[in-house]
Amino acid sequence: MSMSPGWYLRRLSRMGPREVGGRTVDTLRRRRWRSARPRCPRVTGARFTAVLPAGALASVPPDAAKRLVAEADRLMAGHVRYFGVDRDDLADPDWWFDPRTGRRAPWGYAFDVPYRDEEAVGDIKQIWEPSRHQYLTVLAAAYAVTGDERYAERVAGHLKSWWAANAPLRGVHWTSGIELGIRLLSWVWIRRLLDGWPGAPGLFEDNPVAVRQIWHHQRWLASFPSRGSSANNHVVAEAAGQFAASCAFGWFPSSARWRADALRSLERHLRSNTFPSGLNRELATEYHGLVLELGLAAVAEADTAGVPVPPTVRLVLLRMTDALAAVVDDRLRPPRQGDADDGHGLVVDGPATDRWGSLLATGDAVFGRLPWWPEVPGTDVRTALLGALVRPYGKGGAAPAVRRPAERPAHFADAGMTILRGPGGIWCRCDAGPHGFLSIAAHAHADALSVEVRHDGVDVLADPGTYCYHGQPEWRRYFRSTLGHNTLEWGGADQSVSGGPFLWTRHAGSRVLVADPGGEPARWCAEHDGYRPVTHRRRVELSAESRELRVVDEVRGERGEVRLVFHLGPAIGAELAGNRAVLTWDRDGEDRSAGLDLPGELSWRAHRGETGPPLGWYSAGFGRKEPSTTLVGTGFADGVREFTTLLRFHG
Repeated sequence: MSMSPGWYLRRLSRMGPREVGGRTVDTLRRRRWRSARPRCPRVTGARFTAVLPAGALASVPPDAAKRLVAEADRLMAGHVRYFGVDRDDLADPDWWFDPRTGRRAPWGYAFDVPYRDEEAVGDIKQIWEPSRHQYLTVLAAAYAVTGDERYAERVAGHLKSWWAANAPLRGVHWTSGIELGIRLLSWVWIRRLLDGWPGAPGLFEDNPVAVRQIWHHQRWLASFPSRGSSANNHVVAEAAGQFAASCAFGWFPSSARWRADALRSLERHLRSNTFPSGLNRELATEYHGLVLELGLAAVAEADTAGVPVPPTVRLVLLRMTDALAAVVDDRLRPPRQGDADDGHGLVVDGPATDRWGSLLATGDAVFGRLPWWPEVPGTDVRTALLGALVRPYGKGGAAPAVRRPAERPAHFADAGMTILRGPGGIWCRCDAGPHGFLSIAAHAHADALSVEVRHDGVDVLADPGTYCYHGQPEWRRYFRSTLGHNTLEWGGADQSVSGGPFLWTRHAGSRVLVADPGGEPARWCAEHDGYRPVTHRRRVELSAESRELRVVDEVRGERGEVRLVFHLGPAIGAELAGNRAVLTWDRDGEDRSAGLDLPGELSWRAHRGETGPPLGWYSAGFGRKEPSTTLVGTGFADGVREFTTLLRFHG
């Protein structure tokens, strides 16, 4: 997806003077580096001391180690799945090839590569993902727990191959700071996990090619930070990777300065990216997980190197962990909200390990669980290793004591998120938060007043997800649209105005009017102004006694067409007759059902797997989509009009 001149004008309109000035300096520096690349200083006597404490590997649970080795063996055979594409090319990767489109990214000066243009480059996510080298951290971890040198030798071969194919400032892997930051973090952990292998020093600190790559990565990040309206999760990844590398690979004259600058940036942006309640300001749950992983990894490097960290860093990570524990459902699934691209900050386990359970387990090891936290049934490798590196919260001067929630929070006023819960695992997320973060709200969806309902972890009224970023504009528009969420569309338009795939030029403003998640029934009411002068107000009530969820949509203002939309999860079967639907699904071998009474004032149709235009789809993860049933009610509103929907769970 190449960007038009109009997009650049819209993007410029969302920047302030300081950001424009900074980007101008960046442009001039890129031009200068084209003809005179920075030169890496000579390094002698470099040593790696950021090793795991004695006993850390012995604390890895046996079942987690078994899963790790099974995943490592799949990787050794070349098998991996990235964004819905099964790949068998990882035994000997072509670092610039995209198997989804069959295209290969062009060679050239990094900042000339049009990485957003799929026709010229291919699917950039498929190209970038292996070069985050997180699969190599898995192989390195398998070596650490088994001592089998096959894993270490494969890691060494792939790193040497990557360094040879990706000279500094040449090619697509030098275009995005988040990629460099995450890659640096992977290299730190690879070196740590390979410490017992005799070839590790020759691969890293005694290898001029590796030293040069590490220096150029840090120099790049110091020179081209994400700025202003782009200072979202990307800048946290850049700062975390820079800080980790300058702690663990502190071999250069600039290391102390890079470390100090990165720590200041990390502290500042962890705070700015996080609400006081602990939820991520992008209101995109997967980025909450990414930022939390990056922050924990950075603190691990600080504690290993003996670098003091501002107390606010640990405090933000503590609040993020408590917030995550508060919002997950009974199966430890967090909300599906905003963009999601399967991005991870630090990978040690394979995909069979639950990401959210792992984060809560690490939170327990570092911060201590609260009585209301949900139980984490599984195990993982990463928790044991991070827990061995990070000082427990509040001990040894790590942080002052703070007041944590005595009961499970259900309403996050700053984030506009309210969780209603009922018996049998009924879980309902109500959304009336800010449209997104910063002036471009890059990862926001037009989902004001949407609801997401689950029963025992099964999506009943589902948030359809994200599916794609680049290259498929029609699908990108659909999954971000108001029609793509469980809310009301008025006048055939989105509540917020999109200016491009990661740009919103007008943001709907929402406000919560009532939030009583602990009542009987639990109540929530909110409104938004995205259809000015028309107002959309929604009331939601969940009765624990009757197991009923009532949704009342009120439209005030001039006459216009409305579409009320309910997306069902992919496991939900639906029989629609008039304005009543019978929903059925299976959970752990048991038949479940619910009745959905829809507003009779609207004309209802069921849509499934349609492509012209897209409607009736669910994306479980980036690059994956499957047909699901979407119920759409169409009609008109004039003056003040109410539409009532009732969802009754049976059994």
